[in-house]
Amino acid sequence: MNYSITHIARKLKTEREARGLSQRALSKLAGIPQSHISKIENGTVDLRLSSLIELARVLSLELTLVPRKALPAVKSIIHGSSSPSKEPPANTPSTIRELKRIQNTIASFTKNHPSIKELAQIQRQINDIQHFRVPEPDLEAIQAATKALQTIKLDTDDIEPVRKTLSEFQSVRNALAHASIDLPTIETVRSAYALEDDGNG
Repeated sequence: MNYSITHIARKLKTEREARGLSQRALSKLAGIPQSHISKIENGTVDLRLSSLIELARVLSLELTLVPRKALPAVKSIIHGSSSPSKEPPANTPSTIRELKRIQNTIASFTKNHPSIKELAQIQRQINDIQHFRVPEPDLEAIQAATKALQTIKLDTDDIEPVRKTLSEFQSVRNALAHASIDLPTIETVRSAYALEDDGNG
């Protein structure tokens, strides 16, 4: 299951728990087998659109396709309308050690293959990721991407696999950044969006 689907599945689980619903209760309301809901939340099955629509409906969520340029503004509105939540805990020592190990692995690749600029870009993504609280699913996604990179025969003539790995790291980094957005950042995003929206750009 790709990272985007995992992120959606985690959001569904969070909303279910916030409403005090068991998987069995959600199953009855949505008409989806409890075993399938369990697989969705655990990331062991692809989430079908029909299931997503039903689960979102029961959890008072709305599915909509948003232009990518408008996404920061939408996220800031969502953040502003949600009730303040308990701040998530900082990274555990084991997570910090794992991130450092991954960073060292990528640094070694970069040193041994300086002509592959995408490796340096991956290293920058890892550096950024270390500044965020990393939930377990995100750490697993990072580990999987690193393992995949280790199996690639690094070749300057075919760097498409490296580019794919870079894209995966960027997805994780961006999701963590959006999840950690704070109020000053929101104000900046709103201003930038307003400038784009007035037709002068």
